Amino acid sequence: MSNASLQERKNLATPRGVGVMCAIYVDRAENAELWDVEGRRYIDFAAGIAVTNTGHCHPKVIAAMHAQLERFTHTAYQVMPYASYVELAERINQATPGTHAKKTAFFTTGAEAVENAVKIARVATGRAGIIAFHGGFHGRTMMGMALTGKVSPYKIGFGPFPSDVYHLPFPSMLHGVSVADTLQALTQLFKADIEPSRVAAIIIEPEQGEGGFYAAPIELMRALRKLCNEHGILLIADEVQTGFARTGKLFAMEHYDVEADLITMAKGLAGGMPLSAVCGRAEIMDAPSPGGLGGTYAGNPIAVAAAHAVLDIIEEEKLCERANILGIAVKTRLNSLRERVPQIAEVRGLGAMVGLEFIRDGIADVAFTQQVQAKALENGLLLLICGSYGNVIRFLFPLTISDALLNEGLDILEQAMLSAVMKFQA
Repeated sequence: MSNASLQERKNLATPRGVGVMCAIYVDRAENAELWDVEGRRYIDFAAGIAVTNTGHCHPKVIAAMHAQLERFTHTAYQVMPYASYVELAERINQATPGTHAKKTAFFTTGAEAVENAVKIARVATGRAGIIAFHGGFHGRTMMGMALTGKVSPYKIGFGPFPSDVYHLPFPSMLHGVSVADTLQALTQLFKADIEPSRVAAIIIEPEQGEGGFYAAPIELMRALRKLCNEHGILLIADEVQTGFARTGKLFAMEHYDVEADLITMAKGLAGGMPLSAVCGRAEIMDAPSPGGLGGTYAGNPIAVAAAHAVLDIIEEEKLCERANILGIAVKTRLNSLRERVPQIAEVRGLGAMVGLEFIRDGIADVAFTQQVQAKALENGLLLLICGSYGNVIRFLFPLTISDALLNEGLDILEQAMLSAVMKFQA
């Protein structure tokens, strides 16, 4: 079996709409390393898009799943519930920011969590309007696409989308958008498109994922919380990508001195198993009637078992602290290359959720970014690109990565960048 033969079969058997980054097929994985079907090793700086924060095949996750497999694999929680679901909800309620009474419901995907957060917000407030942000990503379902503030490739040809969804510019000083600009746009939105009394919720990623790894300024979070309080609007924090130690806190909202009413989570929650959740104020979570929330596979017992193990690992191995150490190491290394790589416009992010943006002559340097990614992959390093213009490298390695492996990956990245500089100077 070869990568080339599998790629040919893939092209015949699966639709092109499922975008696949590379033509390399994984055979096995361990912690922060992958091996393809031809036996070649890769360093993983992607973690399945921020999913395997605790590394591939962590022994404690595997053991927890194995133990659950021997008991039962599925009953549907809504038909015959099980203690592990309740216990995980209790742990999430305790772990999320805020001392108020909370409740948690489990689903399968991040998009499902977002959809259900919107449903809960609409029922709880009796309102329909939802405000999101340019560059935000909230999933590929119809509501997820409506909320997502990026057209290509997510929205092209799929409309019309659900109504009563509005977008604001997300602050980025690099791109000339200040917090004041965002708040002015919100004022104009309330004057031109929808009155505050019709808005159910504002949804925001504390640090944008697909949008380019821009962290929300604390002034923006404070202003949104104040405005939500004044107008009876709910604040939804989409922590699907930022959650579970990625930013140096268990949840990125812990970086702020305000609290969200609802938090969505997925990705890193269950170490690779499909599990998502919505956690929020108890009275808000109780707004939908019985049967209004759920799903056949929502809160699958094997995924729940994996999530319990993930929470144990994050605590026992101090992965929040580890994320901060890794983030500092990456930022220090990248900033040291600025003189030799003039395309580096900004190195940013909370904890280990670091973004590297390339700009040349004031324009997003997409070709340079793609060249860096391709050269790195050629030399055994898996990298992901993000950003509204596709000019940001995002760092999402497992937080269990060793120092030696991190440095090996950064060496490959450095050479890829220097190679790209030479290529585009020629």
